[in-house]
Amino acid sequence: MSIAEAKGVLERVFGYREFRSQQEKVITRVLSGDDTLVLMPTGGGKSLCYQIPAIVGDGVGIVISPLIALMQDQVDALRQAGVRAAFVNSSLTAEAAREIEDEMVAGGYDLIYVAPERLLTPSFLKRLDDTRVCLFAIDEAHCVSQWGHDFRPEYRKLDVLRERFEGIPRIALTATADAPTRKDILSHLGLTENDVVASGFDRPNLRYSVVTKTNARAQLLDFLRRHHQRDSGIIYCMSRKKVEQTSSWLVGEGVNALPYHAGLDKERRQDHQHRFIREDAVVMVATIAFGMGIDKPDVRFVAHLDIPKSVEAYYQETGRAGRDGLPANVWMCYGYGDAVFIRQMVERSEKSAERKRIEHTKLGALLGYCETAACRRQVLLRHFGNDHPGACGNCDTCLQPVSTYDGTIEAQKALSNVYRTGQRFGAAYLASVLVGASDDRIRNNRHDQLSTFGIGSEQSRTGWMSVYRQLVASGLLTVDTEHGGLALSESAGDLLAGKTRLNLRRDPTPVKGKSRSSSTSGERAVLTKAEDLSLFEALRAQRLELAREQGVPPYVIFHDRTLVEMVERRPETLDEMSAIGGIGATKLEKYGDKFLAVLRTPT
Repeated sequence: MSIAEAKGVLERVFGYREFRSQQEKVITRVLSGDDTLVLMPTGGGKSLCYQIPAIVGDGVGIVISPLIALMQDQVDALRQAGVRAAFVNSSLTAEAAREIEDEMVAGGYDLIYVAPERLLTPSFLKRLDDTRVCLFAIDEAHCVSQWGHDFRPEYRKLDVLRERFEGIPRIALTATADAPTRKDILSHLGLTENDVVASGFDRPNLRYSVVTKTNARAQLLDFLRRHHQRDSGIIYCMSRKKVEQTSSWLVGEGVNALPYHAGLDKERRQDHQHRFIREDAVVMVATIAFGMGIDKPDVRFVAHLDIPKSVEAYYQETGRAGRDGLPANVWMCYGYGDAVFIRQMVERSEKSAERKRIEHTKLGALLGYCETAACRRQVLLRHFGNDHPGACGNCDTCLQPVSTYDGTIEAQKALSNVYRTGQRFGAAYLASVLVGASDDRIRNNRHDQLSTFGIGSEQSRTGWMSVYRQLVASGLLTVDTEHGGLALSESAGDLLAGKTRLNLRRDPTPVKGKSRSSSTSGERAVLTKAEDLSLFEALRAQRLELAREQGVPPYVIFHDRTLVEMVERRPETLDEMSAIGGIGATKLEKYGDKFLAVLRTPT
């Protein structure tokens, strides 16, 4: 086994000429028998880091994967490339699973995908004892960590691999691991910092945008109509009820939207996920029950109608956009009430006090990201320990710079108002007091008699709501998790006493109409001529027809990126087509002539 053999597989099987980023380093380590933790962004090519060593290795690679959908997609894609792969999970009959395991023991597969629950059964471990295994791959390795946002208790039991199968290399892979999560993964898997290969977390093709929530539905619809009228995408909502309401409303607005949440029956969830994966231009409206393990590369946007619980969850969820490397949008509609709701959820849970403290801290980091006036990419990557110079040119704060001002006096007024009203009211009420609104509730509470009533005439009510959001994000105000009221934190005293100062950001005015700097759908950002777009759609139609014939997702035949390259290069022969990225020998033989025929047909 050598890196030269691995490079041969990269080109012959997967259709790529060069390794990306840290792939070669990881593969060299695995082929040498070294355990490795791989930190690589979604879409960065993590799968090849274990697939190629398993193909060239002496034995079968066992891939521990958390979700059935992910296993199915990965196996479909590998089989399309001519790789001997299969999965063993609860979707199979006992007889079918036994046949695959028998073939595994006999050496008939390069890769077997299995859920951790199945792997850990005594019967499967016994079959592995009789199998020549060349590596164990632990995918979505952040599930190992109790501090990870997708913690799975069964993943904690994977230390059995080190104990029972000594000498067989383990490769753990994740796209999301902050410092505590990374430390926990290393500790539990018995690895050291010397075993880590990190390629950075930047996703340059993603455009990050956060808008202040005013009318969330209108804001979402404007985003979809301006940028993504014919695209696949995911819209995340915090509750099942909101998922149902939003998907129904979008259908009424002409959007091909489907709901997905844990409250739907299993058959309906599977049908909606199947449609999202195997059709084009489907929008999934979902809770976080949907997404982990979704391998669809042409998701052109991920939108959040409510904020996630942490920067890690946000990065993981947004990472489902643009896995093919083409331009994609990451859009979030954020409001003060979201933070209140999440804090309430944390406090009402049965989690330990330490776990609650950590989740509140993680939420605070996300609020800081939402309220920043700096380059969002810089703030996001800094959270994961990656340096970035800022001025990325592909986030809202870079494309439409946010102004800041010395908000010390405004902050003092807002904090004083919290104190004088009894530290039990929410931001909306407090803003009304500051602008001197005369309503029954304020009069009944006699707050129109306070010294802070009406002292905020320099700001609108919306402006004061922004101030209160930023004071919560900066930790100067705490939120009562029972009723949502605001109270002063310990750090508020210094600002009220004038010992510290505070800069605040001005919320930008929403852009009207089509923005010249706004991103567009992936292929339409690359292909600008009408004839090229027409040819791309013809190629996509051919891909969809072939996918339906075989019952597989279109992208396991060719990614959008491969189709774009076909349009750009216009190959006329199979030899010319073989030079296009993503077209290995098996796919060239199966599909080359069909796509050449489309390329030769006038559009």
